[in-house]
Amino acid sequence: MTRLLRQVPRALASGVVTLLLLVFIGVPIGAVLVNSFVISGPMPLVRLKAVTVEALDQLPTEDRAILMRRWSETATEPERVEGSAAAFRLAGLTPPWDRTAPYSEQAQAMQAALTALGPQDRAEVADNQALAHVMLHKRTALAFRVKSLIGQQAFDTLRNGSEERWGLDHYLKVFQDSYLRNAAFNSLTLAGLSVVFTVPLAFALAYGINCGGVPWPSVMRGVFLMPLVAPPVLIATATVMLFGRRGLVTHSLLDQGLGLIDADETNLYGLLGVVLAQTLSFMPATLIILDNVLRRQDGRIDEAAAGLGAGHFTTFRHVTLPLALPAIKRAIVLVFIMSLTDFGNPLILGRDTPVLAGIVYDEITAYRNTPLAAALCVWLIIPSLLLYLGLELFGRRKGYSSASIAGRSELPMPRSWRIGLATLAGMVGALIFAVYGTMALGAVTKVWGTDWSLTLGHFTGEGAKVGLAGTGYGSSERGLELVWESLRIGVIAGPVGGLFAVVIAYVVERLRPPGANLIVFLVLVPAILPGIIFGIGYIVAFNIPFGIPSLSLTGTSAILVVNILFSNIFVGVLAARAALQRVDGSIDEAAESLGAGLVLRFLNVTLPILLPALLLGMLYVFIDALTTLSSIIFLVSGNHKLAAVAIFNHASSGEFGYAAAKSLVLLAFALAAIGLARLIEKRREPGRHRLSPLRWPTLPRFSAFSK
Repeated sequence: MTRLLRQVPRALASGVVTLLLLVFIGVPIGAVLVNSFVISGPMPLVRLKAVTVEALDQLPTEDRAILMRRWSETATEPERVEGSAAAFRLAGLTPPWDRTAPYSEQAQAMQAALTALGPQDRAEVADNQALAHVMLHKRTALAFRVKSLIGQQAFDTLRNGSEERWGLDHYLKVFQDSYLRNAAFNSLTLAGLSVVFTVPLAFALAYGINCGGVPWPSVMRGVFLMPLVAPPVLIATATVMLFGRRGLVTHSLLDQGLGLIDADETNLYGLLGVVLAQTLSFMPATLIILDNVLRRQDGRIDEAAAGLGAGHFTTFRHVTLPLALPAIKRAIVLVFIMSLTDFGNPLILGRDTPVLAGIVYDEITAYRNTPLAAALCVWLIIPSLLLYLGLELFGRRKGYSSASIAGRSELPMPRSWRIGLATLAGMVGALIFAVYGTMALGAVTKVWGTDWSLTLGHFTGEGAKVGLAGTGYGSSERGLELVWESLRIGVIAGPVGGLFAVVIAYVVERLRPPGANLIVFLVLVPAILPGIIFGIGYIVAFNIPFGIPSLSLTGTSAILVVNILFSNIFVGVLAARAALQRVDGSIDEAAESLGAGLVLRFLNVTLPILLPALLLGMLYVFIDALTTLSSIIFLVSGNHKLAAVAIFNHASSGEFGYAAAKSLVLLAFALAAIGLARLIEKRREPGRHRLSPLRWPTLPRFSAFSK
């Protein structure tokens, strides 16, 4: 009995963790998939005829005949034309007159068409004419006459002439609609170009850092990873400010200063600008993957190849690249997914280049067409999945082993390689500093590209007092109020997310419930799927959950906290699991034998050991709360806005000063959080492993705009 009672807390903890993950991760993702098959729209004519006939049958025969005769006699000319066209279609015929002509001309053509029909077809069309008129123009009046006889659901169906059904219509629109086909082609092209530029660039930088080709490797690694904590669309905004129509380089220097170009014609708007912004944005995440692999490669293999007479290029081609192939494949898939689901960079830089992710954004924010957006999100996953499966088939029979305590090779890198890699690293570092420098200058410039006078108005609610901005236009997003709102959300989500991540890891590694694999899978789902899907899932799942309006989270700050928390919790879970796997489980058993219950063992034994993982989980969730855009842009409301969305709106409308000011403050808070985490680590006991926030031990979320 005592043993059974001791199992109750274990079962309770495991059940609560599983339930929370199912509700806030499993349900939203499932809701997106289910919603993508929901077709809501006008009923086909045949179905509309059946519904109308059912309603008419509810009326007494005499009343029905009187209504039909009166409605037919009072029909206007346009109504008669529309009704006759529908009657032709109900009879299986195509109206043989110009449906775009004026109704007076259509009426004459309609009569001629009826006369030209054979007796059987003419009779069938005539039988449907009066009914078609009711279907199209008197349906609402009929619905109210029979409302008490058919029930509320049938009444709504008849009055609206629409219904919900299951089907593949939204998926097929990608092939049927030329605009969607063009957007899909642009998305795939852009994703391919991003892979071509980003992966080789990140590999070259990682190779230079780990093989002696880049000076000050630790410092340069930190520089290259700086965009990981950058506010949203920072690079795209800086690109416009530098190379746009009023850019510092294109307009002020090359156009106005040197007269070499016309900045209105020669700028980085379009495909080239989007590729540049995506390359710099996705490079840090790609660098993490490749850097971790190249750092662990055994240098003795390189030395053995040199001993056999292989030159540096031969060793690189036949040793370094093959050993790094698994990481290269993961990097390719990562960049491909991030590019496919990126809507921020294309919307700001690719004004005339529609992409599927941008259409998803428009369908949600402008048209509230959630089913179509959900179907497009599924389409965004399919090419990435096919690419992943194809890459897995490539080289699957080969074995890879690069982990070794021997360290990197001491063989010197050729001078030409060092110069090339150092130059490349310097150019990338200069671009990164140019991005941050541009934002710093833009934050204190009155009107970028026009009025270079300095001001601090972009940091205040009053604004910079220029143009429309001086009249109160857009004042709701001015100043730093939304930054404090983002900070508040982060302060709530960060600690809760970090602690919950440690709890999940403890349940999986120490309690080992029967559904441990399910828990791990649910935790990793947000790391695999794009954030845009997670945001749409929350709209569908928590608008009126279970049909109970009082449980709705839409439009509240709670939905922002929960979304940010559960979409980033996997980082802390992975770190805590890795730490627990290195700690002897007998410590926990010893505490239990001394009488410590589950809660006391967790608080007094496990939690102190997992402090680095706790800090890492808190830090990741907190920074993501400040900088994430892909999911929360669909969840903000008039009463609950975040600075990340405001920055995107400012950048889209050309208000670069406000975007830059908020970006700088968010960046300052992110760096302060990293510094605080490192300070806490330094004050721990000597000999403990210290946290390095800029080298997170996991893959970043597969999201176009996790930042």
